[in-house]
Amino acid sequence: MSKDNDRAKQQLIERVGKAVRKMGAQNVITSAVVAEKFGIHKTDLESLDLIYLRGGTCSPGELSEATGLTSGSTTALIDRLVKAGYVMREPDPKDRRRQVIRLVPEAIEPIKAVYSPMQTAMFKLWSEYSAADLETIVDFLIRSTQLSVECVARIQAERADR
Repeated sequence: MSKDNDRAKQQLIERVGKAVRKMGAQNVITSAVVAEKFGIHKTDLESLDLIYLRGGTCSPGELSEATGLTSGSTTALIDRLVKAGYVMREPDPKDRRRQVIRLVPEAIEPIKAVYSPMQTAMFKLWSEYSAADLETIVDFLIRSTQLSVECVARIQAERADR
């Protein structure tokens, strides 16, 4: 590869980095606006989405791991979501000594309704890409997200070591 190609690739990598940062910042802003609309904290809103993405149910430990929150902070978060009516605690069907957190479907419908027009517009945009492009995008997003999770875990471990 020539130096011009190396430089062009490096510039493209930097553009990707900036675009990902802008997308992440916009996601944070969007979450804050939607959370405020429903009178909840953005961490609570994102936690609802994490539960939703897991099929509408998860254990407190899974939620703690997914959010990076301590078990005490996760318990407080779940308490807020239960009080607001978004989730319920249920006995774990596999181990009655444990609990699972389950979304209350009708309670999250108003939140889904707020996101629906955005989702429709995004699906329309994404449909402009070829299947091969979408495979690359999915791979990029999955691998980038996993790397981010690993980096956050490292930062948290360093913080715990102090």
